[in-house]
Amino acid sequence: MKKLLFIAALAVAAAAQAEELDRPGGIRIGQRMTLKPYVSFSFTYDSNVNSANKKADGQSWCANPGATLEYNGDNWRLFGGLTYQYHAYSSNYSSSHNNSSFGENLVFNWSDSENEGKGWHLMLSESYQMISQDDDAMNDGGRGVGRDRSQANAAAVLERRFTEKLHGNVNASYYYLHYDNKELSYGPMYGWTRWMVGAELGYAASKWTDLLIAANYAGYTQDNNSYLYYTPGVDPVLDDHSEGYSLMGGIGSYMTERISYKVLLGWSHYDYCTSSEDAPTYMISANWKMTDNWNMMLMGSRYYSPSETARGSSALTDTISWGIAHSMVRGKLTAAFDVAYRRQEHPFNTYQRFDYEQDVGTARLSLNYTINRFVGVFTSFEYQQAWYSGAAKQNNYDYDRWRATVGFRLTY
Repeated sequence: MKKLLFIAALAVAAAAQAEELDRPGGIRIGQRMTLKPYVSFSFTYDSNVNSANKKADGQSWCANPGATLEYNGDNWRLFGGLTYQYHAYSSNYSSSHNNSSFGENLVFNWSDSENEGKGWHLMLSESYQMISQDDDAMNDGGRGVGRDRSQANAAAVLERRFTEKLHGNVNASYYYLHYDNKELSYGPMYGWTRWMVGAELGYAASKWTDLLIAANYAGYTQDNNSYLYYTPGVDPVLDDHSEGYSLMGGIGSYMTERISYKVLLGWSHYDYCTSSEDAPTYMISANWKMTDNWNMMLMGSRYYSPSETARGSSALTDTISWGIAHSMVRGKLTAAFDVAYRRQEHPFNTYQRFDYEQDVGTARLSLNYTINRFVGVFTSFEYQQAWYSGAAKQNNYDYDRWRATVGFRLTY
């Protein structure tokens, strides 16, 4: 990890992904709707195209058109977006690495809050992404797997502030993950689905601090069949269903007008096949607006799920990310530095019966400059390192990679 941070600190600049850049202006449709189309073009040098122990470098071009749509009602807001990316590698790997990514997302917020914030609040959200293997550990909690995959999310949260001090919510969500495997070329990865229901209750112990308690229950289904690694009638038949629950308590709300935070600690239980696991769990999120130009964020979590790399296995995942951003030159120039770390422990494997751990870390520096309301430029430097321990160490899966990107963006 020291090597990761040292190399990242040497970079002169890095830049946010296209969707992170400011999108001024837009096309007004009526009095309440705004459409903001954009397109960006970028060039990337990649030192390790395959994310493998034996490195092979390459260069890629990316075209990324997209648009966002916002509609503001009297007490509700609808926000959505569409994006498409095409990655064209100019290397010996272009035939297998040229690919498209695309996705959409939609968020709906409604509130009938009365004086002092009392009332109901509803949030509905959904998204779908097809992500090409041009991947990094900043995407989706730090997977950094370098494998084509599809993801879908749907969530609903209904919140009520009953009194000035007492508030609570109920929530439900659905998550889908599927990998595009080429099993004659490399070992499979296993997607899974999850449905979850939960509730949270909070009590305002002071002006800036809430006492919180939260619980959830989830059911999972793993894609644990593979014609290359599973032979019907020979290998054991594994149940692809699992379930788990967690109970956490902590504090949240606002420490000051510039600091918002939420810290929950507790315990998780997980059942898979004939085995079960228990472990401490946590959820951390914080934002500190240090000045009008400086902003810092921190996020972390731990959870059980089906393994994505081992058939019939569980995985205990820890993720943490930290970032700091600075706006300057009257808001036209933005610089950011962020790090992400993801650790997966495979405490039991019903089929292959061995334990192993995987760690992935990424550091990135970013810089983007808005020339005017229509044109912006960006650049980035990113370093990623992955290492394994336990039974998987003998396979020499450890690797590192760095990528440098430059590009420009047109927006309206």
